[in-house]
Amino acid sequence: MGTPAVDVEDLRYAYRDREALAGVTFAIPPGEIFGFLGPNGSGKTTLFKILSTLMPPTGGRARVFGHDLAHEPEAVRPRLGIVFQVPSLDPKLTVMENLLHHGHCYGLQGQALRSRARSSLERLGVEDRARDLVETLSGGLRRRTELAKVLVHRPDLLVLDEPSTGLDPGARQDFNATLRRLRQEENVTILLTTHLIEEAERCDRVGVLHGGRLVALGEPDALKGTVGGDVVVIDAHNPVELQGKIRERFGCQPVLVDGALRLERPGGHEFVREVVDAFPGAVKSAAFGRPTLEDVFIRLTGRRLWSGEA
Repeated sequence: MGTPAVDVEDLRYAYRDREALAGVTFAIPPGEIFGFLGPNGSGKTTLFKILSTLMPPTGGRARVFGHDLAHEPEAVRPRLGIVFQVPSLDPKLTVMENLLHHGHCYGLQGQALRSRARSSLERLGVEDRARDLVETLSGGLRRRTELAKVLVHRPDLLVLDEPSTGLDPGARQDFNATLRRLRQEENVTILLTTHLIEEAERCDRVGVLHGGRLVALGEPDALKGTVGGDVVVIDAHNPVELQGKIRERFGCQPVLVDGALRLERPGGHEFVREVVDAFPGAVKSAAFGRPTLEDVFIRLTGRRLWSGEA
């Protein structure tokens, strides 16, 4: 294996008395789409800022294409393309003007810059909006313009913070298809942070963050495979009482998460029927399904991805 695109070892960051990253270790090979999944407060944004060279870590080491971010940020920045959660486009400039100004920041100018800008707009399918003011664009078009902008200087690594924020499902699907096309056609390495299950499941590999720690790392299907059988969710009139009855009757231990009982069980549809038959009137509703990455998160942390700060 050659030099990783990103190589992080025991990475730490503390805000005064709060440790936002607590010894995170991972490596990303060139050409991979890697996602960090976690709730607000899990450490995703802190990790994004460190890998974007916006701030150094307080402990550990992070390297991008072999360069230490703490000591060689100037060697890394030309190879990075950063897409922030809050758009960094100037709404009062045209689409093309935004790309040209970005190119100037990287020392590009003249015909070479204009050629790259046009090529970038064509690649993202927004070449017909080159003269439009950014403030007139839809959310999906702005996101594509943002990505076109950061591609002008031809980065080797894209780092994206919550890239689907504010996009409708159709625009989100188009944006993710664009990322995969970039990886396939130009071998661009892509690292993104997200709290969206469907976005994480499209990545080649996923790191699950909780409380500043990397609690799981692997391919989405492999992570979901760690959940045993179907996931059964039961909404009961008295969940604590039913929890004890299920444990006594079926020899399993449901977990109470956000007021509902959850458990992993082969043949979920049969188990739901057995519970309803065994305890008539105790169940308000029940559902079962194949595991998702949120079920992986619940299994590891005992809480839902959306249940608040981690």
